[in-house]
Amino acid sequence: MHALIDLFTTDVGLMSVAGIAFMLGMGAFFIRYFAAHIKQDTENANRVKR
Repeated sequence: MHALIDLFTTDVGLMSVAGIAFMLGMGAFFIRYFAAHIKQDTENANRVKR
């Protein structure tokens, strides 16, 4: 319990939370970005083959 209190009440803990949230958001963005471009490239490749 003491670790959670330190995590959300100290400057270092809050910066750690912000860093973790930023990294998770960046990971979600890249997954969506790459998936959309893979789908688009696949559709373009299938269109060229026909």
